[in-house]
Order: sequence, then C-alpha cells, then structure tokens
Amino acid sequence: MAFDERTEELAVKAAQGDQNALNELLRTIEPDVMRHAARFLPCRQDAEEACQDALLQVARNIHRFEGRSKFSTWLHVVVANSARSTYRSLKRRSVEQAGELPQQRPDPRRTSVIAGSRVDILDAMENLEARKPDLIQALVLRDISQLEYAEIAEQLGLPLGTVKSRIHEARKQVRQTLGESYT
Repeated sequence: MAFDERTEELAVKAAQGDQNALNELLRTIEPDVMRHAARFLPCRQDAEEACQDALLQVARNIHRFEGRSKFSTWLHVVVANSARSTYRSLKRRSVEQAGELPQQRPDPRRTSVIAGSRVDILDAMENLEARKPDLIQALVLRDISQLEYAEIAEQLGLPLGTVKSRIHEARKQVRQTLGESYT
C-alpha cells in the first residue's frame, strides 16, 4: 500500500482529531485495505471481515499514529494484525463447530491450490508466533506487506541487521513447518 501525499496528509489531520479527515481517510483507504487483507485470507468474506476490523482499528487508534513513519507503513501493521486475528478467530470457531458437525475433509479437486497454500502458510505463521513471537512481525512486514528492510527497521525500531536476521530465521522456521513442498 503506497499512498499519495493527500492520503498521508489526511492521516496526520485525522491523528490530530479532525473527524472529517478521518472519514475521508477511511473511504480512501478501504479498497487498498481490502486488497491487502485478501493477500492473507483466501475467502472473500473472511478478507472483508478483516478489512472491516482493520478500518475500525484505524478509526479507534489513529491518534496513536505519530507521523514518524509513513501512514502506509503504520497501516500495514494494522491490516496484518487484523487479518491474522480474523484467521485465528475463524480457526477457533471452526474447532468449536467441529464437535457439532461430522468431520469433513475438503475435496482436493474443489480446493484451490492458492487458497490451500495460504491456509498452510497462515498455520505456519501462527505456529511461529506461538514459538518465537519476536520473529513474526518482521516476516509479515517483509513477505506479506512487501515493505523494504529499511522501512521495517524503522517501524520496529530495530537495527537493519537485526531485521534481516529475524526475517531469515523466520523464513527458515516457516519452511521447516511447511515441509519440503515449499522450499
């Protein structure tokens, strides 16, 4: 998500309490937030849920945007966290409903390879977050949000070498979880 100067200005005004700027900002960023959430979640309805959650988080927490980095960088973190939270919630609901419904395995002839891959990756990321939470944020910002290493270092307040090391280690851990088919 890269925004023009106008969007960045709206974010600064909204962070200062300008309600009109916040409303315009939310309208402006919604399509980009939806596209970004869809990178995480294979099902459109799930991505829409994550998008709405992210927009709500922006509205509630815009006062925390300090303008030290670009708004788009700040927003990447919000959207990634919302998408991962939505995924965890969906997974929890699925487990709860599993007791009520007969177990059904997805038909591989009807399951999208891309959707299946994303779910596998989300599971691997969740596993990594549980085991090594300091690695996940850098990985998400680089491989999902596609930020530059310097932007990630700035956003996380870490030295560039530390960011590169965490991303390398996170990728290694995710590859181990996913197995040989993802190398």
